[in-house]
Order: sequence, then C-alpha cells, then structure tokens
Amino acid sequence: MFIEELVIHPEVKKVLLESDIKTLFPPQEEAIKSGALEGKNLLLASPTASGKTLVAELCALKHILERDGKVLYLTPLRALANEKYEEFRKYTVIKKPNGRKISVGISTGDFDSSDPWLGKFDIIITTNEKCDSLLRHRTPWMSEISLIVADEVHLLNDVERGPTLEVILARLMQVNPDVQILALSATVRNSDEIAEWLKAVAITTEWRPVKLREGVLLNDEVQFKDGGSIKINQIVKDPAINLALHGVKHGGQVLIFAPSRKNAVRLARKASQEMSNLLTKSLKRSLNSVAEEIQSSGERTRISELLSDLVKNGVAFHHAGLSGVHRKIIEDAFRDGKIKILTATPTLAFGVNLPARVVVISDYRRYEPGYGYYPITVLEYKQMVGRAGRPKYDDIGESILIAKTEGERDYLMDSFILAKPERIWSKLGVEKVLRGHVLATIASEFAFSEQGIYDFFGKTLFALQYDIRAIKGAIAKILRFLHNEGMIRYEGDYFKATTFGLRVSQLYIDPVSAIIIRDSFKAEAPKLTNISFLHMISRTPDMDPKVRPLSNEISRLSLFIDEHHNEFLVNPPDEWADRVDYEEFLSEVKTALVLNAWIEERSEDEIIEMFGVEPGDLYHLTETAKWLLYASYELAKLFEYKVFLPKLAELMARVEKGVRAELLPIARLEGVGRVRARILYNAGLRTIEDLKKAPISRLMELPLIGSKMAKSIKEQVGGLVDINEWKEISKLKKPEQQHLMKYYDKE
Repeated sequence: MFIEELVIHPEVKKVLLESDIKTLFPPQEEAIKSGALEGKNLLLASPTASGKTLVAELCALKHILERDGKVLYLTPLRALANEKYEEFRKYTVIKKPNGRKISVGISTGDFDSSDPWLGKFDIIITTNEKCDSLLRHRTPWMSEISLIVADEVHLLNDVERGPTLEVILARLMQVNPDVQILALSATVRNSDEIAEWLKAVAITTEWRPVKLREGVLLNDEVQFKDGGSIKINQIVKDPAINLALHGVKHGGQVLIFAPSRKNAVRLARKASQEMSNLLTKSLKRSLNSVAEEIQSSGERTRISELLSDLVKNGVAFHHAGLSGVHRKIIEDAFRDGKIKILTATPTLAFGVNLPARVVVISDYRRYEPGYGYYPITVLEYKQMVGRAGRPKYDDIGESILIAKTEGERDYLMDSFILAKPERIWSKLGVEKVLRGHVLATIASEFAFSEQGIYDFFGKTLFALQYDIRAIKGAIAKILRFLHNEGMIRYEGDYFKATTFGLRVSQLYIDPVSAIIIRDSFKAEAPKLTNISFLHMISRTPDMDPKVRPLSNEISRLSLFIDEHHNEFLVNPPDEWADRVDYEEFLSEVKTALVLNAWIEERSEDEIIEMFGVEPGDLYHLTETAKWLLYASYELAKLFEYKVFLPKLAELMARVEKGVRAELLPIARLEGVGRVRARILYNAGLRTIEDLKKAPISRLMELPLIGSKMAKSIKEQVGGLVDINEWKEISKLKKPEQQHLMKYYDKE
C-alpha cells in the first residue's frame, strides 16, 4: 500500500514523503486494514524495525488532526522515551484545524507532581512509572486522552516493570472507557490472550525488512537454520571475537551480547587488539574525535579512559555501569557506523534501537548474583536476535550462538532457534508488588470499598489469567496492614486514605519504605550524622539494588558498624544470632558509605576503587537517594519533626550535587558541577558575591573554566565585564571569545 492511498491528512503525507517513506511494510498495512485508523484497539507484535512506530504515529495524528484528541505514549525506559520524542518532533510543522502547530511533550522524572503543564501538548511521552505517578496525582488532562500507545508491551512479563504497566493500562481503561489502545511488541506468544484483556485485535507477524539467518557456531563452522553454513577463520581462541572479526571484514557492524559487565569489557579488550589494521585512516580520525568526546564528557575515570582507548580501535562496550553521557556517545557512534564492534549486556536488547549486521550471543547463560548461571529465556533470545540486520544497509542479518560440542549445538538449535518464546504471564500477584498499587487505588479515590478494590483488580491481566480469587487473600492482608499502619481508615463499609497514606502514594514510595522512615524519626540516635539518614534510606525496599559487600570487605564494614553504632537509627542485628539479617545490614551500610563518599567529594574513580561501584550505578544510587531524601523531608514535615528538616534539605542538595556543604551555593550554578565548584572555591571564589566581583580573566585562568563557562557564570551571578579587559580577551581570536565578544557588544 502506498502512503498516497492512505486516508490521512495531506500534511502528514507530505512529512512522510519528505522522510522518504513512500510505501507501507506488510505489518503496517495489516494494522491499517484491521482498523487502526478507525479507532480499533490493536496489539501489534512484529519484529524490531518492522515499522510499529509508524503505525503509532499515523494513529496519533489521526486523533489530533481529525478528532481533537490527545495522545499518551508509554515506554519502559527514559532513553526510549527520548528516542520517541525525537521521532515525533518531525510532525510539529503540521498545523491543527485551530491554526496551532502539533506539539510534543515529554516527562520522565519528578514523581511528586501532577505536571499540569503537560496538558497543553497534543502528544505526551512518559515512562510507565511517571504515568503511574500522574494517575496517583489525579492529573486532570488524563481524562482527555483518546489514544494510548503502550510500547514494549511484552514487558508485562517482567517482574520489575510488568506490574506497573499492567496497573496503569487497567487504570487508563477505567478512567477513559472509550480510549483507543495500541500495544506494540516484538514478541508475544499468547497475543490472543493479551488482546482479549485489552479488547483488541491481535496482529502477529514474523515479517522483517531484513531477512534474518539464525545459526550456531561450532569450531570453525556456523550452521544456519535454513541449512546453509559458513566457515570462520580462527584468528584468536575466543570464538565470539572470531565471529566479530569475520563480520567486520565483510563490511558489517557486530553486536556481541555478553552475560555480565565483566565479560562485555573483556570481549571488547580482546576485539580491540585485533581491530587496528582493519580501519581506514579517515575512520581512525573520526574515532579519535569520539574518544576525545568521551574524555571531555563527565569525570575521568579508569572506565572512561579504557572506553576511550578501545573506541580509537573501533570497539566499545555498553552496560549500565557507564554514565548516561558515555552510553549516548557510544550509541550515536555505533549508529553512525564508526564503531564496528560493540559488546553489551542483555539489557541493551530491551532498550534503545541499535541494529547490527551480525549479532553474536557469546553465552546463552546469564549470571545472577546469589543464583549462579542459568539459561536465558527464549523471549530474551528473540529480543537479542531482533537487533540483527540494519534496514537500508543490509540485505541479511545474522544472529549466532556459540556451542562447544555437537550435543550443545543441537540443544541450542532446538531450545532457542527453533523454539517459541514463552507465554507472557502477569507478575502482579505478589504482596510486595501489590502493596503500593492497592494504596494508590484508595488514595487516588479509584475505589472506596473492599469490593471496589476487587472490582478494579478484576480488570487486570492477572485476573484474566488466574482469576481474581487468587489474590483476594493478598489484598485483604494488605488492607489490614495499611489500616494498622495508619495509611487508611474505615468509615462504616467504606475506607479512605489518611493524610499519611495519601502522601505516601503521591511520593511514589513503597508503604514499607514510608514506615521505615516514619519509625526512624521516632528513634533517638545518640549522635545524629549524615550516616544516620543515609543508612535510614538505604534500609528501605525502594533502595534497590543495594551495594552488596564482597567477602574481603565484611571485616572492614563490621568494624565501621562497631565504631559508629551510636549513629544508626536502628540497632544493628546480632552478627551471630541472625546471619541473614546481619548481611543485609552490611549491604545497607555499604550503600550509605558509597553515598557518603559521593557527598564528601570523592572522585568517581576513587569510588570505583573503594567500593567497586561504577558511574552508571552511582548515578542510579544518587537519583534514588535524592528521591528518598525528598520523601523523608516531606514525611518529616507531615509528622512535624521540624528538627530534621534543615539536615534533610542540606543532605538532599549535597547528594544531588555530590559536594560538601560549603560548595552548595556555587555548585547550584548551571554547568558548574562538583569539580569546577571545588576549583573555584579553592581559588578563593567562595560566594556568589565573589564571583560577581571577579574579573572574567580571573575565571578564565582557572582549570576547566574556559571563556564559555566564564561567560555562563557571569551571566548567572549578574556580574559585569570591564570593556577594556574584554578588548584584551577578544584579541585571542578563538571562536568562543569571538562569541563572547558579540554578547558583550550587544550589552
């Protein structure tokens, strides 16, 4: 079907044709014929890069331009939300019937806000958790939503993310009974069952824009499912590297999935040693620029140094331990074809879209701390191989598993390549998961009685698959718990959230976390320090995962507990009476010590050395800590523990900036950060007034404070630059100084 044939707004056709989209792929055509543009609910399960997003775009524009509707686009990850935001922005040139242009908004953070400003946008992109938070705040514009797009809907099967997605879809269907739902996924085996829950038409297809060949390597030969085979030169001992080098030599890019971060880094190091001679001079120059960008972005650590060195040889690794800015640089360089071999942990398969000609799965097992190695699911395998083949660049994509014996080769062929993915099952029926959602249902006044709770949860996927009676007992237990802890109160046959319960739901924390924080305020620590509060938030279930101690750290942590026992808001468990509780306490203390090292201005490299915590982990820890400290501040305010408020407010700011208290005024300036703030402070520029009075040349002579940053600082503090001094600076003729000169000339 041609774009020209579609019954859509002419301006939409124009944007698509300008984007070189002239015809629909078969899955897209099938979705249109099944009523996507007529408002039918659809579950579209088709492989990566088969065009699911375009179906969502067409439906969204139909709602906005012809039905005066509003669109909510749900994603499981912030990175994916940002990706979709950029994709939808191409339609902001189109005018609506009222003369205003289509607008796109995005919100992925701040879980204690109703974000009324989002209501002015036509297309609103959020993460699932942010949407849940907005529903808890009874955001007014939610009732205006006419189309919901749920991306990566197979994550209903995920223990961590699935229940939230399930609850918000059930809630949105409750709020807007006439809303259209478009659920997108690469793989859903029981699509009819999921479609029944969503009252949708199920479209399942294996069509791909690039043909996929799946195979297994044994020794030097890959045998494919289609009966073909290829020989691989054995250049090094590691078969994954040999496969990668084979792919690069044949003009492709290669994505290697490794079972752990350590293995991803190891494979990247090995690949780098073999790659240098395969790169052209011009590509090496481009890669050097990427390496320099890595070095100049964020703090320098041993991880960034290693990553930079590997990138020079066209190789990189990608995992959650990398900082967000470094992940983004790597992703962009891979998309641009500069990085030839990328090693990654399996989380990449569920994240941003990074296709490669060859996907190598170096190990079909995954390591889970405390459990050891176990085989990945077929669903995970299918997500990984979905990355094979770059549309517009490759005719064929290859995905390859690695076997050591003939028996293992047969096992891999039968258990992964020829196997169907597992059915998607609701993960909602666990008390820990249900707690927050039951409280939110009451606090947001979506239900007023026990029967009302059962009625709502009776509309979930769990109830369809298992029957609501399977969780009635758990819900009744949770209601007793919430009542006993003062979060809900009964008024005859009805119940209502207390002020405490409402605030806990709005703060988007686990009710158990709130109880730990509340009870900690009642305790009397002989000596109240930063460790007291950092340990308090580290005890909560929301601080997950905690930083687990290594065996060689246990003695040091035990000694710290003995020396600082009077700073804890709870008594440490007896080391010998309850070993499990004690080991959990050690994890809490180590987590608190990592956060304390951060606010005491330890460098990221020192934190890696001291605790084994990488930049990406540190970012996750500090973001979670900031959120829990904010929640603690709000609960202290609610219960009138005024004595704690100044300390919690300061600690929250310090965790956000990673600085000691004296640096806070300077570190709050945009773009300054913890390292520059310390440089300014040590140079005697300790207050905003000091910065206001300082000559711009004084700022520029300091490390990491170039003309651009100096200009920014002076703008923010309201300082002036002497015109004669500026003329001297302008003689340097650097682009930044020229830009700065123009700015002050205007003034």
